[in-house]
Amino acid sequence: MLNLLGELTTEQLNPRTAHIDGLETEQIIRLIHEEDRQIADSIRAAIPQIAAGADMIVHSLQNGGRLFYVGAGTSGRLGILDASECPPTYGINPSQVQGIIAGGMRAVTESVESAEDDEQLGIRDIEERDVCAQDCVIGIAASGRTPYVLAAMKRSAELGASVIGLCNNRNTPMKQFARLVIEAVTGPEVILGSTRMKAGTSQKQILNMLTTTAMIRLGKVFGNLMVDLQPSNEKLLHRAKRIVQIATSGTDAEVNEAFAASGGNVKLAIVMMLAGLDRGAAEQLLAQSNGFVREALRRAGSDADSLQAGDSEAAAADGPA
Repeated sequence: MLNLLGELTTEQLNPRTAHIDGLETEQIIRLIHEEDRQIADSIRAAIPQIAAGADMIVHSLQNGGRLFYVGAGTSGRLGILDASECPPTYGINPSQVQGIIAGGMRAVTESVESAEDDEQLGIRDIEERDVCAQDCVIGIAASGRTPYVLAAMKRSAELGASVIGLCNNRNTPMKQFARLVIEAVTGPEVILGSTRMKAGTSQKQILNMLTTTAMIRLGKVFGNLMVDLQPSNEKLLHRAKRIVQIATSGTDAEVNEAFAASGGNVKLAIVMMLAGLDRGAAEQLLAQSNGFVREALRRAGSDADSLQAGDSEAAAADGPA
């Protein structure tokens, strides 16, 4: 086991932080920050693989499949976090993107470390969800060798699913079971073996890239506006209306009227206002366009490229929570 850990980049002693315990508070923070600045470079090197992974997710979701994240500890929690944020942001059914963590939901808030060594548990968690050939399964593990995750990946591959590995070391056992492996080699941690730090941060960023890119490719975004947003609380209701206003340059009264007529559907309200259509016609046009707002407007004869969706102000529509 000692030799095994010694082979992992994430388990190496970091000489740059070897004396961190003798530093003052601000010095510690600055040193952590300097280490974190390396994360972007490790991700940049993996962009071609991340892009290929996003295309695999799109293919699965377009063909009625689902996306599953499988991980243990921090990696499992990050998968659950990303999965849980997709429905409110992009209006998808919660079943379409799911996070699976070793030890079950109790492991989200408690340490169930022994579960990561349970291969049978990994197999069972995949089989219980009826994973099939239409699905995409992403195994997440900083080491690339967590038994629970590898067993889940192997079983998913046997069932015909598209399997992706996400890890922070090179040439790991994930390559045996994955069609694609994304390796973000973030190097030794600030504190030896604390992979919730650089490795975990890289995983979070990559998961953001994967699902955001997939949702854009699936027509969930117009310009840089989240047009399948589900306005489930007061803040999101205001955000939804603001998105309509940014996309259309409509007055408050016009936006409120269209939003009400659309039944609170951002996409519909935008198409109704810009194409001058009633709800039924806008629904039909969006259906013919597979839910893509820009295509619907093109079909309606509107010049989508000149619309406000490209305005730089649009970025503020998804402000702080």
